[in-house]
Amino acid sequence: MFSRLSDKLQGVFKDLRGHGKISESNVSDSLREVRLALLDADVHFQVAKDFIARVKEKALGEEVLLSVSPGQQIVKIFHEELCALLGGDAAPLDLSKPARILMVGLNGAGKTTSSAKLARWLKSQGRKPVLIAADLHRPAAIEQLAVLASQIDVPMFRPAAGETDVLRVAKAALEWCETIGHDVEIFDTAGRQEMDEPLLLELKCLRDLLKPQETLLVCDAATGQQAVSVAEHFHASLGLSGLILTKLDGDARGGAALSLRAVTGQPIKFAGVGEKLDQFEPFHPDRLAGRILGMGDVLSLVERAAEAISEEDARRMEERLRSSRFDLEDFLQQFKMLKRMGPLENVLGMIPGMDKLKGSSIDEKQLKRVEAIILSMTSQERRRPDILNARRRQRVARGSGTTVTEVNNLILRFNQMRKMMKNTGQLKKMMAKAHRGGIPGLN
Repeated sequence: MFSRLSDKLQGVFKDLRGHGKISESNVSDSLREVRLALLDADVHFQVAKDFIARVKEKALGEEVLLSVSPGQQIVKIFHEELCALLGGDAAPLDLSKPARILMVGLNGAGKTTSSAKLARWLKSQGRKPVLIAADLHRPAAIEQLAVLASQIDVPMFRPAAGETDVLRVAKAALEWCETIGHDVEIFDTAGRQEMDEPLLLELKCLRDLLKPQETLLVCDAATGQQAVSVAEHFHASLGLSGLILTKLDGDARGGAALSLRAVTGQPIKFAGVGEKLDQFEPFHPDRLAGRILGMGDVLSLVERAAEAISEEDARRMEERLRSSRFDLEDFLQQFKMLKRMGPLENVLGMIPGMDKLKGSSIDEKQLKRVEAIILSMTSQERRRPDILNARRRQRVARGSGTTVTEVNNLILRFNQMRKMMKNTGQLKKMMAKAHRGGIPGLN
């Protein structure tokens, strides 16, 4: 996500930090590079132009030019302006009664999957969502939503077989909702391959009937400028309250995210960062700005860790670390927790400075080989790595499809890590704070 833009911006900042003094000349040269980087990332040209103008005005101010570290001051300005461009503070959902959410968008943007992901997220927040299948055009859309609803254990309204009137479906769904305990209604509507008047007319009629608190447009980040054009049309016709940006994990440019808020004036409320139902998160402009500028996103990392690691597990792990009883069984459990936190590339992008490792010294295949080596050991060997003599290591290498050298390297790195982690007591504290809501920004 934003890898190309991030790399170019960090290159510009590195050059600026190399100057003892900042002049209008080198600021202008650097901003020209940034403008090209924004356009290359598929940011709307007017959005890029206005962004550069605001940054330039602040960067040439007396406070920056006379600063002891002007390069750092300019990075700060970029962070502030990126946050503003992305929408400032995170925008919460309006869940006032009757708490109806209308999901709209073109086919292929991920509308049905996002409906289920949103229901799962709401359920994790203590809500009682229901899903309503209102897509009567796409073949198998109703079945897809039914399968997803079953996976997340959320009630779903299914239209009568052969039904073609979406308003009749909506009325029947509202009657069904009165019979079941819930507090949020999510309507998955029909899309089209292209914008057309029949689609918008149908959605307008549905909106007028339901009077939803939220009308959320699901946009595919990988479509770039098309996503901006679609958002403009939907907002002009329906009056959107927010957007959901999907496939952010697969788009190296990401310009749509930087353009949508500025063009529509509506906040991006959620982002899909993977195919799995749990790879869906509230959109935090300040955190994304930090990732783009290579500053990491520690708060999101802690949130994901809190979901993957229970407070009890963190406490148990800390106790084992303190008592030097941390073994390869524990290491394997940590490995599985890391995988539950999402794709490795996304996790590394949240750690300040670690984005440089993406695609280089650490990759998914390498971690799979590590897992295979540990799983090829007996439980006794995992608990007592010191008994892994030459004969045992040869057996482990054969069983895991690796070499003895790889097995030796893993054991060497594990022993080094265990020494470094003996005094680590921060994991439990961070997890405890995250579970109690004590870390600012996690609520």
